[in-house]
Amino acid sequence: MSGFAAQIREINFDGIIGPSHNYAGLSLGNLASTRNAGAVSQPRAAALQGLDKIRANLALGLAQGVFVPQPRPARTWLGELGTTIETADAELAANAMSASSMWAANAATVSPTPDTVDGKCHLTVANLRTMPHRSHEWPATLAQLKVAFAHDGFAVHGPVPPAFGDEGAANHMRLAATHGQPGIELFVYGVAGGPYPARQHLEASRAVARLHRLNPARTFFIEQSEEAIAAGAFHNDVVAVANGPVLFAHEKAFARRDEVAELCARNEFELVEVADAEVPLADAIKSYLFNAQLVTLPTDEMTLVVPSEARETASVWAWLQRHLASNGAIRRVEVVDVRQSMANGGGPACLRLRVACDPAAVDPRFLVDDARLDRLGEVIGRHWPVEIDVADLQRPSLIAAVEEARAALLDALELGELASG
Repeated sequence: MSGFAAQIREINFDGIIGPSHNYAGLSLGNLASTRNAGAVSQPRAAALQGLDKIRANLALGLAQGVFVPQPRPARTWLGELGTTIETADAELAANAMSASSMWAANAATVSPTPDTVDGKCHLTVANLRTMPHRSHEWPATLAQLKVAFAHDGFAVHGPVPPAFGDEGAANHMRLAATHGQPGIELFVYGVAGGPYPARQHLEASRAVARLHRLNPARTFFIEQSEEAIAAGAFHNDVVAVANGPVLFAHEKAFARRDEVAELCARNEFELVEVADAEVPLADAIKSYLFNAQLVTLPTDEMTLVVPSEARETASVWAWLQRHLASNGAIRRVEVVDVRQSMANGGGPACLRLRVACDPAAVDPRFLVDDARLDRLGEVIGRHWPVEIDVADLQRPSLIAAVEEARAALLDALELGELASG
């Protein structure tokens, strides 16, 4: 095993919630986004909540990184449409001011060194072509990935052609005895979702698997259930999450649940399944029980980092308490407050991209400790808007404040080369 592979550790890269964070209700199929459309957002509080989550993970002994917000408004995209933020209609302007890149789980799909034929850690940026407000994210995301993972132990790929929708790690899971050992990779795709679009296409998942040079015998394509998509599980990570040798999923997550159970059993992995009779699908989606971070602590305790909404949903909290009392696979539950993100349909898992790699190979400007978080908190406290009403998204003073805030953050992280993307 190479030195690069021998030093593998999982790093969670959280998206810093951007200064244009707002509730424009742009995401069809995301029930929280639709429900809160038009509400007044709190970008400063949102970003500080995100930093608090990162800090809590550091306190648990986890490795943490960050991705920076993208340029907003998306002036290049608007130019391609023949308009500007000043002259665009309100709906187009809202799409250009979206802060949705904060959900780093959609940034890319990641396959670590032990799974790939060439021994590199592969990352493919997601095209996010289904929703207009996310479709313009990939160029800036790709630029960021190329800086963060410039070491020759990584292979960073451009997006799958937009004929096939790809939404990144939110529809990808990996099971392995440990992060540094060979595992199996599960790509979850949709075919139909009732009134809502299935965002992850099978052909996109197959393309990513080929680009990552995965062993076909250890690569599996699993259909998400139409019922789950129709209920508001717009990404697989709303109803299922994997970590190490454990797959934690709702009973109605997959179209053919028996095949998933057999796959886990055949490969000696554990399926922890939550019955619909105990936690109805609607409660699982409302609370984001599965859009939690399932992590392994340095003590080897499997820990679930859940949003505070999970504690406030009776069926969910009762299930978690029963599971903990049974000495099940999940040994510990931590609660975090990410209400501003949750109100737009993104829980703890949405906010991070997991990369299993040697931390020494990552550009250190993207890695954080408490001191760096303090510095970022100071920048956010000085520059992030306190509130944003969607009616004000084209207000010149707000646009200037958003652009100045991002510039101040890049300066604090010494990432000036990302100023334009």
